[in-house]
Amino acid sequence: MNLTTATAPQTKERPVRDTRRLVLTAVSKYGTLIAMGIMLTVFGIGVPNGAFIAPGNLLNIVNQSALTAIIACGLTMVLVVGEFDLSVGYAASLAGVLVTGLMANQHLPMLVALPVTLVVGGLIGGANGLVVTKARVNAVVATLGIGTIVVGLTFGYSAGSPIVLVPKEFAQLTLGRTLGIQNPIWIMAVVLAVLWVLLNRTPLGQRIQAVGANRDAARLAGVRVDRTKIAAFVIAGLCAALTGILLASLLGSGTISAADGYLMDSFAAVFLGSATLRNGEFHIIGTLVGVLVVNVGFNGLSLMGTPTFWQYIFKGGILVLAVALSTIARRYART
Repeated sequence: MNLTTATAPQTKERPVRDTRRLVLTAVSKYGTLIAMGIMLTVFGIGVPNGAFIAPGNLLNIVNQSALTAIIACGLTMVLVVGEFDLSVGYAASLAGVLVTGLMANQHLPMLVALPVTLVVGGLIGGANGLVVTKARVNAVVATLGIGTIVVGLTFGYSAGSPIVLVPKEFAQLTLGRTLGIQNPIWIMAVVLAVLWVLLNRTPLGQRIQAVGANRDAARLAGVRVDRTKIAAFVIAGLCAALTGILLASLLGSGTISAADGYLMDSFAAVFLGSATLRNGEFHIIGTLVGVLVVNVGFNGLSLMGTPTFWQYIFKGGILVLAVALSTIARRYART
């Protein structure tokens, strides 16, 4: 009799738990896409005269997403390897100031200034990787410290003032079009394709994923963990530098803190992406989806005439929601 009484509630609760687990798993994998669909519907109906769903505006959203996508996909590589990088926004700001300064002050041609700036971005990433792997400093502390140093270098190089004398061909990097599509979209597509192939189809990408999945097991398998982590940081630095270059081209000047805000946007995008189609795993396609979700929200709120403070609330809420969905996905992937 006691056995019957004890097992009956358990029998009833098990389907409830299974249903709840199934729903939460579905939300954790498809919640980002569902949110995208809801926003597209709401803004499509709520914005007057169909301005939101106009092809020109949708293409503009993708164009606005390009720079964030590039820096966020570089950050994705670091998160896949199991680390953090809080310096990417500061590195992008330095890149924007440096590339314009090299052309305006040092009178270097654009084809020289661009690779020099990319190298500097890679060196910043390498410095992050060395401090994290060789000095064994926590990645959050290390990259925040390196980022602060980068801010000092930015102020020192620019003397605290924007650098505005840049050639017209530099502006065409972002303002020009190829086959009727804005150049940043093409650049984003190339960068994302390269990073996707690198992460999913190359030995380095396999090592990055192995280290992120289980560092000790990867080391026992012969993977050089420290070198792999440094490589991921270097990639993030290169992507940050490229974003800073493109932002300077878009603004027509190198401004001290122009790209600092990309840090939060990129983290929100990456964590949203990890809750897209996979169980909390960071991946390039997911990051792109995350970037588009964030920018669809910004664009729709702007067209609806929403006060600016709501955009900040949206940005913070998206970040919290992204981390929550990613955490739920990982939890149920392990059970």
